[in-house]
Amino acid sequence: MNQIWFWVGFNAFILGMLALDLGVFNRRSHHITFRESLGWIALWVSLAILFNVWIYTVQGPVKALEFFTGYIIELSLSVDNLFVFLVIFSYFNVPDQFKHRVLFWGIVGALVLRAIFIVLGFTLINYFSWINYLFGAILVYTGVKMLFHSDDAPPELEKNFIVRLWKKYFPVHEQYAGKRFFVREKGKWMATPLFIVLLVVEVTDLMFAVDSIPAVLSISSDPFIVYTSNVFAILGLRSIFFALSNAMDYFRYLKYGLSLILVFIGLKMVASRFYHIPIEIALGIVLFILVASIVSSIIFKGKTEKQ
Repeated sequence: MNQIWFWVGFNAFILGMLALDLGVFNRRSHHITFRESLGWIALWVSLAILFNVWIYTVQGPVKALEFFTGYIIELSLSVDNLFVFLVIFSYFNVPDQFKHRVLFWGIVGALVLRAIFIVLGFTLINYFSWINYLFGAILVYTGVKMLFHSDDAPPELEKNFIVRLWKKYFPVHEQYAGKRFFVREKGKWMATPLFIVLLVVEVTDLMFAVDSIPAVLSISSDPFIVYTSNVFAILGLRSIFFALSNAMDYFRYLKYGLSLILVFIGLKMVASRFYHIPIEIALGIVLFILVASIVSSIIFKGKTEKQ
């Protein structure tokens, strides 16, 4: 019974925070400043920490450590989304004041999709024990692929399958219509370019979820811990985007760190039947890789500028 109230209470809290975000603080579309984004980052991180303290008090130190590890992994892997979002907004020339609206509804959709993925993941694991090895193999493959993938050629987003499919069956307006996703013109409803951007963001997040959900499943077998750590990481992602959108050059080596994290988590899942890596060690390795990649980016960025 307590678990049911945990789920109800947590989702009610998140829905209340989202309503407060869009309905009060960001009711009017505006450019999100660096200072404002830092304030939201501090808020979401503080809420995640307080929630972790609550888990420690109610469910004990093991569950608290699982939540924190899952939160760090999901947050670090989600940061890679920021680079893609930056390309998407640049490609479609999205006005600054509308980026928050796209990311807000993109995150709402991501929360629903992540919940479905988590339920599906746990169902597969319960019925097919070997699925852990498949998940692990997917993470290792994705990590290696990311390690050797070149970012020189930007993705051709107009050729995205979902975008082409939508434009084939539904009319799309040629110009932005303020913050609206749909407009009515000559008696016919049309999607605006802003909705197409939202569509691409949702599909992109769905692709990232294929990697991030198995990674967190390798840390905890508790659906509540996996779900809540995912939600807090995703909710903080939007604010991090606005804070880092003008400083992406300082994180040029972060991609390599994320790829190593994926490979490590994948190998952990594959080897779980033969050797269990304690969660404290797993957390330490993930934090070390993440910090090392960020510090390397800052150091080598500074050396490049001096030259």
